[in-house]
Formats: sequence, structure tokens, C-alpha cells
Amino acid sequence: MTLSLTTKHILNDPRLIAIRDAHFARLERVFDAADEPAFYLSGINGRSEITIYDEPEHHLITCLEDLAQIAEEAGDADVFRPLCFECDIYGVHYVDSIFGCHVYHKHGQWYNEHVDNAVGALPAPDIDASLAWQLTERVTRAFVAADVALPIFGLPTIASALNIAVNLYGEDILTALLCDPEAAARDLQTINDVLMELHRRLMNLIPAAQLQAVIPAGRVQPLGSGQICGCTTQLLSPACYREMVAPLDDALLGVYPRGGMIHLCGAHEQHIATFHDMKNLRALQLNDRAAEGLAAYHVGLRPDQVIYLNPCEGMSAEQGMNLTQGRGLVLVS
Repeated sequence: MTLSLTTKHILNDPRLIAIRDAHFARLERVFDAADEPAFYLSGINGRSEITIYDEPEHHLITCLEDLAQIAEEAGDADVFRPLCFECDIYGVHYVDSIFGCHVYHKHGQWYNEHVDNAVGALPAPDIDASLAWQLTERVTRAFVAADVALPIFGLPTIASALNIAVNLYGEDILTALLCDPEAAARDLQTINDVLMELHRRLMNLIPAAQLQAVIPAGRVQPLGSGQICGCTTQLLSPACYREMVAPLDDALLGVYPRGGMIHLCGAHEQHIATFHDMKNLRALQLNDRAAEGLAAYHVGLRPDQVIYLNPCEGMSAEQGMNLTQGRGLVLVS
């Protein structure tokens, strides 16, 4: 299947590209701690009934065709509505698959089985031999070949070293952080090295003007920004995160020229002082329980660290605006 000429024309529309780029320019000013009001973000994902696992190229083309049908929604000059393709492979278990875990789908969710080795003996995987990477490479090459400048390409979930370690080992990695920190540190470094390599590979495959981290419809950042998932940091003490994990997270974000974002969805306020000191951490994305701690993040972060707020029952958009006066805030619907 090839992209229709009509779709190619729509997804290269200079007017829509100019609107997208104007939103990016304003987002840059928000990140530069300029005196900008709240930024509103509500991206649009392409949909397909063809799975990425069965026919990855066909999946990509049908998602682009779908985006072309609704492309005019991206013409909103007030709310940033980027057209997005998400390369969603195995959900949050993408990297687990690359490390050789059996990943399976059940009841609408992806799961993985743990690795067999003990903590401290994790072998580095052969990325090129992984089905997950092979699918990724096929989709990225199809995206580039489609030659459409407007849509954004959202990466698979490359997560963070701690998130992946918990996926691979379960509670054993948390025990090791306390009882055998040298073993835990070895595996966390092995994981982080793989994560950095995956990002570098994708940065070499996808045009910089269209590359974004996972879930760009709600997390799009200035060009040249990365993202990590900090979900599991709520399980760590401030000292453990600062000493054992934060340097890895900061190094991973440092792969990108503009640093990037950490996604939070639980009770992570105990780490705000560490987040403040991470030089490559430029944004924090708060949803669910994390969003309820907005006041603490607003007070405790640097002026150049932007907060992405997904309003929820415990923190409405109105409350978020009252707390921050809209400064350094991206409101996501």
C-alpha cells in the first residue's frame, strides 16, 4: 500500500506546517522561562485497524491517511493540535522485549515475564536481533519514505532504567538497591546504556523536525527533547533516587540537545529537590496522583522547568491556573 497523492498533499500543506511551527516557537518561549501565559496542548493521533505487528508499513500508511482526513483540526491557532503517529510497540514493555523477555497481550494489556538471571548479571541484548527493534526500523523507514512533513513521529516507550529494571525483575531490584547496591547499579547501567543507544538510533532515523518522545499528543516538547518515565520513583527514598537512579535519568535525557521530560503519575514529591538539580530535566509531566502535588512542584522546581498538567479529579485546570497563574504551565486535554 502506498500513500495517496491527496494525503501527501494535505500532510505537506505549508499553511498547516506554519501553524505547527508557530506553536513550537511559542512552546520554546515557555521553556525559556519567558513571560508567557499557559500553553494549551491537545494533539491528534492517527488510527488504523491494521496492527503494527502484522503489517507495520500498512499500519503506518493507514494512520497517515486517517490524519489527512482530520488535518484541518491542526489549523487551530490557539491550541496546539499536532498531528501524531505513535510507534506503539508492546506498550511499556517494548524494552523488556529487547532484553529477551516474553511479552504477551492479555485482557487489553501488555505484560512480560521476568528475566532468568540474578540481579547483577543482566547481559546486554543484541538489539538488531530483537523483533521489537526490527518492527521499529520498518515503521521508521516507511515514515521517512512517505515524505510528509506535517505529522510528528512519537517513539515507542523507551522508559527509564528503573522502570525497565522493575519490569525485568519485579521487587527483586528494589531489594537489591538496599541489600546489594553494586549488583543493582551494574544492571541499571546496562539498561541505561541500551536506552541511550535506542534513542541515538532513532535520532539518526527520523527527521529532527518530526521526532518526539512517547505520547506526543499530550507531551510534545521543543524540538530536540527527550523523555523518560519516572513512574517507579515513587517506590524509592529521596537518598536512594538521588544516589542510585537520578544520575542515570539525567544522563539519558542528556542524549538530547535540549534535555527533556520526566513523566510522573504517583507520589513523587519527595524527589522534587533532586529534580530541581538535574541539569537535563526541563519538564515534568504530571497526571493522576502526581497532578495533585502541583503546588509542591510549582514552588520547588527551577524557573526553567516546565510543568505539563493533565487535569484530573484532584487537580482541575482551573485549580492549576490559580496555583501557577499559567506561568511555566502546559495544560493538556
